[in-house]
Amino acid sequence: QSAQYAPCSRRRMSAMEALELLDQLVDESDPDVDFPNSFHAFQTAEGIRRAPPDKDWFHLVGLLHDLGKVLVLFGEPQ
Repeated sequence: QSAQYAPCSRRRMSAMEALELLDQLVDESDPDVDFPNSFHAFQTAEGIRRAPPDKDWFHLVGLLHDLGKVLVLFGEPQ
């Protein structure tokens, strides 16, 4: 499968563009949430920032943890 995704042939985008795309989909694991998916990403990063404030790499992981879900917009299953 890495050969399928390694060339980045679906679309090239920044992390912020991918976060914005998250707002275009309904997550099957959380279909009745009334706020955008990007809000969840920022909320997660902020929660992590408060818990171990000295681990800035971990804050970034919290922000990016759901970015793979944008592949649904390119025909991949959830």
